Amino acid sequence: MTLSRFRARQGVTVLGPGDLADFLELTARNPVVNAFAEYRGRTTNLEPRLLAGEVWGRYDGGRLVAACHVGANLVPVECAPDDAHAFAERALTRPRSVITIVGVQDQVWPLWDRLSDAWGPARETRWDQPHLELAGPARVGADPEVRRTTPDDFEVLYPACVAMYTEEVGVDPESDGGAPLYRSRVRQLIGLGWSFARFEEGRVVFKAEVAHATPFAAQIQGVWVAPDRRGQGLAAGGVAAVADAVRRDIAPVVSLYANVWNEPARRAYERAGFHQSATFATVMF
Repeated sequence: MTLSRFRARQGVTVLGPGDLADFLELTARNPVVNAFAEYRGRTTNLEPRLLAGEVWGRYDGGRLVAACHVGANLVPVECAPDDAHAFAERALTRPRSVITIVGVQDQVWPLWDRLSDAWGPARETRWDQPHLELAGPARVGADPEVRRTTPDDFEVLYPACVAMYTEEVGVDPESDGGAPLYRSRVRQLIGLGWSFARFEEGRVVFKAEVAHATPFAAQIQGVWVAPDRRGQGLAAGGVAAVADAVRRDIAPVVSLYANVWNEPARRAYERAGFHQSATFATVMF
């Protein structure tokens, strides 16, 4: 970037491949919390065609001070309230395309404050979601029956994925013609080696996936235990097995976020050794 261009950049703009270094410098301020945004930047090179959306940046005196991922998810990155308000004003110039706003609570709040009148009402808001991290060995023994899934597991695994999504998000992922896309996503995670499960008598009793990963951190999602096996310790041992595999093969720090009201899950994560490092919030449409 030339000095004259550096000095010229000011305000909100769409980021592109030439801005990737600035963007990665921004996400590196909190590499675990910002893992989703960094993953998207690294895997798309900030090309809107690959993002199926855009990443907006806010420059101040030629320096990138904040960003916002705008695709299926609207995700603020290192946003102070003024940054969030600026991104919200830009978002209001176009129809809503996002299905969730998700990120650090104190960055989501000012976004929703400006967007709620035009984009609301939300289908659901979850304002207190502990963001948890594990940077060392799990504190409980890893379940030896939890393993990476393979393409041959798909037909047995898929119903558990649908059940988890429906229970967690409150929407059937196959509704409104969504089955092909969701099936493709489950197959993609299997192919990446990011899908883990415990099988008993031809069914899944525990499963979890890696949602995204960077050189610094990976986030676990979709933790699910079969209803008739809940309360038997499968979650803690299963998450420990996934976390150990992730730290060994994918990234040095493992994160996830939970709903504050899901006390059994939070107890399982605490037993496995996760500690809270931030608070997330999600607005769902």
